[in-house]
Amino acid sequence: MSETTNAAEMAAPHRYTAALAADIEARWQDFWDSEGTYEAPNPSGDLGGDAELIARPKKFIMDMFPYPSGAGLHVGHPLGYIATDVYARFHRMTGHNVLHTLGFDAFGLPAEQYAVQTGTHPRVSTEANIVTMKAQLRRLGLGHDQRRSIETIDPAYYKWTQWIFLQIFNSWYDPDADAARPIDTLVAQFEAGTRQTPDGRAWNELTSLERANVLGEYRLAYASDAPVNWCPGLGTVLANEEVTADGRSERGNFPVFKAKLRQWNMRITAYADRLLNDLDALDWPEAIKLQQRNWIGRSEGARVDFPVGDDKITVFTTRQDTLFGATYMVLAPEHPLIAASENGTGSLVPDAWPEGTHEVWTGGHATPADAVAAYRKQAAAKSDIERQAEAKDKTGVFTGVYATNPVSGERVPVFIADYVLMGYGTGAIMAVPAHDTRDFAFARAFELPMRCVVEPSDGRGTDPSAWDDAFSSYDAKIINSSDSEISLDGLGVAEAKAKITDWLAAKGIGEGTVNFRLRDWLFSRQRYWGEPFPIVYDEDGVAHALPESMLPLELPEVDDYSPRTFDPDDADTQPETPLSRNEDWVDVELDLGDGAGVKRYRRETNTMPNWAGSCWYEMRYLDPNNADALVEPGIEQYWMGPREGQPHGGVDLYVGGAEHAVLHLLYARFWSKVLYDLGHVSSREPFHKLYNQGMIQAFVYRDSRGIAVPAAEVEERDGAYYYQGDKVSRVLGKMGKSLKNAVTPDEICAEFGADTLRLYEMAMGPLDVSRPWDTRAVVGQYRLLQRLWRNVVDEATGEVTVVDAEPDEATLRALHKAIDGVTQDMANLRFNTAIAKVTELNNHLTKVGGPVSRTVAERLVLLVAPLAPHIAEELWRRLGHTETVVHADFPVADPAYVVDETVTCVVQIKGKVKARLEVAPSISDADLEAAALAEPAVVAALGGAGIRKVIVRAPKLVNIVPA
Repeated sequence: MSETTNAAEMAAPHRYTAALAADIEARWQDFWDSEGTYEAPNPSGDLGGDAELIARPKKFIMDMFPYPSGAGLHVGHPLGYIATDVYARFHRMTGHNVLHTLGFDAFGLPAEQYAVQTGTHPRVSTEANIVTMKAQLRRLGLGHDQRRSIETIDPAYYKWTQWIFLQIFNSWYDPDADAARPIDTLVAQFEAGTRQTPDGRAWNELTSLERANVLGEYRLAYASDAPVNWCPGLGTVLANEEVTADGRSERGNFPVFKAKLRQWNMRITAYADRLLNDLDALDWPEAIKLQQRNWIGRSEGARVDFPVGDDKITVFTTRQDTLFGATYMVLAPEHPLIAASENGTGSLVPDAWPEGTHEVWTGGHATPADAVAAYRKQAAAKSDIERQAEAKDKTGVFTGVYATNPVSGERVPVFIADYVLMGYGTGAIMAVPAHDTRDFAFARAFELPMRCVVEPSDGRGTDPSAWDDAFSSYDAKIINSSDSEISLDGLGVAEAKAKITDWLAAKGIGEGTVNFRLRDWLFSRQRYWGEPFPIVYDEDGVAHALPESMLPLELPEVDDYSPRTFDPDDADTQPETPLSRNEDWVDVELDLGDGAGVKRYRRETNTMPNWAGSCWYEMRYLDPNNADALVEPGIEQYWMGPREGQPHGGVDLYVGGAEHAVLHLLYARFWSKVLYDLGHVSSREPFHKLYNQGMIQAFVYRDSRGIAVPAAEVEERDGAYYYQGDKVSRVLGKMGKSLKNAVTPDEICAEFGADTLRLYEMAMGPLDVSRPWDTRAVVGQYRLLQRLWRNVVDEATGEVTVVDAEPDEATLRALHKAIDGVTQDMANLRFNTAIAKVTELNNHLTKVGGPVSRTVAERLVLLVAPLAPHIAEELWRRLGHTETVVHADFPVADPAYVVDETVTCVVQIKGKVKARLEVAPSISDADLEAAALAEPAVVAALGGAGIRKVIVRAPKLVNIVPA
């Protein structure tokens, strides 16, 4: 400690310092915990109580909960948590019963990877990480109801994740009801004969396996052979988001192949229309709504059948008006007709090339079978993103067969090509190369014919062979589209669509239909650290749900946490999961209570994806200790039920990153709708209001090799940056341990205190905008708190210095303007401008000098309380209050002091300013005109000239036009 610092502290021993802040913050955190200050009562159940609080308006505020990383938090992580804490504190003080808590999304790949590397059980490392993060979050003074905190790895929690899965498994989507219904209602229809089985046999004539297969076509959770991203080098299936654009695994950089594996799926597509339509009533950012709409991808068009021998290829098209222009067809390499032929169960691919086959169509292969097999293997090694890239060369092979264009009767060759995906439509397209850019490029590459059927409006003519690219338009006339049965010539696009759709339906070869880009949700992972499926299989392979009495089905102990890995280039391998190696757990004898008695079963050895636990956690926050139900209906209705302005119900405010737009948010909406349909909850949507916070960024410094160097050790000299004497580059990017630029909240709390950190993060800029971190700038908020402290406490004696005298009018106006502005800013999450208004008021008091009026000091402390709760609690107590500031009333502005006493009115002559008048804000036009004309400077400027016109805009402008 320097002599200067030592002398200053001796002269001001009660100054607000980091040491004093640490003492204050620790004491009040202990007090809040011991008193249960943040506990929000339920209307019933074990968390009930405090009838006065329950009678208030409720406010349910949530964050997207964190994954407990071993690296702990850096200062970017708590940005949203601090914001929701400020918002929650404000609403407690404005008369609300506020539910605000935080749990941990603790299943997932990072802990499993760590277990593979170290042999440490994932639960051990995860729980240790949770302890670390809880301590870090507590130090920030976050006002969470700790009784409600959950961890997705707790068997008492994932019991209900498994229970929800079984509700979905035991349901089907009834299009007549436009809702999910119990699967028993479907079985009853089959038994009664009101719904026919696929082959027409009576339900009681089907075997148990046949019945299971029929129901599997309806269940909302079902197992099927699904095309997946299979990574032999990792031994697991990957989500699309875990595959890079060049078709390799994000982790390990291994090749990823398309393969068909038996997987669990959720039939989210059944809810596509409702997921789309219900967005309108949600208070979400338009950008997120747009992402969901695009992901769901609703498009209206037609289904059209193209005959192929004794079979047919069905396509979905949104441009059925161009059907006469279809000159070839393309199937996805994974199309079932292709797969069936390759497996010997279909006849789409012939043994030899038809006579006259173009050489460019064969790919250099002797037979269609060879060409198709080679191309399918090639396509399997590419990601969907890579296959859809517009800039790449078009590739494909002829299947050796021709289909028939159903309107023209012309033979059209059938190709397979990787630019067509099974994930959209039917996995088959009718190619109209004259009017589609990708089809145009493919036709050019494979010397295929093109026919213009939409008249170009740009003067290019109607011969596609002379074009540089396709012509596409919805505002044109149809040409070259007629035969003996139907003619579209001369019609507009909309008219032609309607006419051809009716004609297709009348002929029984097509119909108008709606298609969605959305695919069913792949719900299986070949990993250990996830929720086990509550499913067992009998000797026939029929899946059976475990009864509720057997939940939770807990994860067993295993010796090896890693999936079995294979030759990275061997696409034909099959996964082997960690759970499958524990045969004592897998093979069991059970009585499922279905009347069959004790039988031998085999458990499902996949686990649920890491999204499962986060699909419903908002509901468990409501009633976390309920062992008998997901949530008590009355409690769910109280916190999340529909109400005025929130017709679908849901959480009042949900804050998190925009990166979850089409995954977590879409999945959670789906689960909520199923539970609503089945009568388990009253809310059709999980989150009414969504707010996306920005990101705290930091400078990344890299040496000449491009390697990140420790940011804290970089020196700036003459506008350049140096690390250990060598020049380094600087760019603004993410903050993280791997980039060596992370700053922990612990560091800032130690140097300045948690309240300073909270203020700095909220003051950096608008909450929804990313902003750069600058440790040097933190001191500005530290000084604000020091000035606040000095306005209440004598730094030399520690005594409170406020006086009971009434403040002057200028101070009253400054106070009430601040109250009015801060109230509006808090309600609208504008915390940076709220802090600016608090700073302005605090500076006003410092500038005025002398003891501060108690009236002003108390209201200033209340304004600060949501933002810097520790210092506010300390000052509130020192000001003589015995109750916590957390539940004190937020101050209310007096309108009389909010309005300016006078405003400045500009007086112009011929548009030039000649005078400025101080007038009352309420002055009338007539009085303002009279005052302006009487002003000496105006009289002098007019010089006796007459006045042609006076324009008055009270109270701020008078414009005089001389005669």
